[in-house]
Amino acid sequence: MRLWRNKKKTVENENEKGLTLQTLLQQLSASNEFTQFTYASRQSSLCIGYYASLIDTEILHRDVLPYLKELDTMTNLPSMLPIEEVVLTSDLLKVQDSLLRGYIFIFDINNLNQVGLAKAGVERTRQVSLPEVEFSVVGPKESFVESLDTNINLVRKRLPLPELVIKELQIGKLSKTRVSVLYIEGIANKENVNTVIQRLSDLKVDQINDSSFITQLIQDNQNSPFPQLIDTERPDRIASILGEGKIAILVDGAPHGLIGPTTFFEFFSAFEDYFLNWTIASFFRLVRFFAVFFSILVTPIYVAVLTYHYELIPKDMLSTLITSRSAIPLPPIMEALVLELTIELLREAGARLPTKVGQTIGIVGGIVIGTASVEAGLTSNVLLIIVALGALASFTTPVYQMGNTIRLIRFPFLLMAHYIGLMGVAISFCFLLIHLLRLSSLGRPFLEPFYPLRFQDLKDSLIRLPFSMQSKRPIQEQTEDTIRYDSTKAKENNDL
Repeated sequence: MRLWRNKKKTVENENEKGLTLQTLLQQLSASNEFTQFTYASRQSSLCIGYYASLIDTEILHRDVLPYLKELDTMTNLPSMLPIEEVVLTSDLLKVQDSLLRGYIFIFDINNLNQVGLAKAGVERTRQVSLPEVEFSVVGPKESFVESLDTNINLVRKRLPLPELVIKELQIGKLSKTRVSVLYIEGIANKENVNTVIQRLSDLKVDQINDSSFITQLIQDNQNSPFPQLIDTERPDRIASILGEGKIAILVDGAPHGLIGPTTFFEFFSAFEDYFLNWTIASFFRLVRFFAVFFSILVTPIYVAVLTYHYELIPKDMLSTLITSRSAIPLPPIMEALVLELTIELLREAGARLPTKVGQTIGIVGGIVIGTASVEAGLTSNVLLIIVALGALASFTTPVYQMGNTIRLIRFPFLLMAHYIGLMGVAISFCFLLIHLLRLSSLGRPFLEPFYPLRFQDLKDSLIRLPFSMQSKRPIQEQTEDTIRYDSTKAKENNDL
């Protein structure tokens, strides 16, 4: 076999950019991984080309080359090759795009008007594994991977419905990333679907490397530290929210899916809550909300009380605080900032190092640094306990992005507590509440069901009531079909 070069005939067929087959071959040949050779068929010589790193060579040698020997005309190519997808085209842009997605091109040297494309791509990705971020003791143990087709399969096997609609877009001038929008026809609100598709279609960016890029680009307020779309690695959670009328976004190359529209309270709802009895799930959910407020407020309140409000300290505790701070040269704000920043350093170091080393750094580093700082007189043992409890409380947030937000907003509270005491904490909380009231997710209110007040959606917000009391879908999504099931018939069946 030899490399084929067309010296006699130029291509008459040109596309809208002026690209010819000859110039396309020259452009492709600049890459060493592009392979091109001639192959003799019954009637003529064929030119075959492909990117070696993108195709399965077994398909080439088993399902393509043996059948090309009997090929008499290019029009018979689709019926001769035992391959899922074989097309004939004269669109050179399609030829170029298909080659980059794992296709083989075939054309007759004496007839350059038609190019055959045979799908022979190989997909190299990891196997479906356990969830790492949203791990649950009970329930399914599958998580998304980096393959879009695999992720869609994981959702479809949970929702075997023809009404499950998947709209695919290609985003990114350089990356040409496949992005799929999933929703259930007849349940999802058309306005929400159109909003998502419109925002994705309007994106003019070079690269989309992960679903987090999509989150930052299409959320309502890009300057807010609060995420307005839920990021999840669980296909069962995606399937569940689609049944509620929400929209899901899956990105090729990303092991996470996006959910919207969403509310502030859904970020503190672990999907494991739905696998437990409603009383236990409600208790755990309330614990998470308490932990979040505790994590944000406990250190600022400590700084405010020690700086301005000694009269609020109980007499029995006052001597303990005086003893713990008697040898501390730093003011409460500096003492708190040192410990808070130390905790953040340990978190970042543990996250960036290999797993086993990271765990060692987190445990040993926390013990050694905490003990040494107290013995050196830089921090009090009371504040060390408070900061440690606050850091522990912040880990209860089920969604990682919201956990990062909680870590950030503690620092403005700390500074305001230092400057004007508890009044500063109250003012910071008011600003935070105003910001949340103004936020929206895909145009829907972020603090629903409390603002606006919707009693129906309170059944699955701070607490989760039994499934028997949730016969209607959330009002937040404004779904076309609002009824999940007939509660009257369900009650009659339970009474039998």
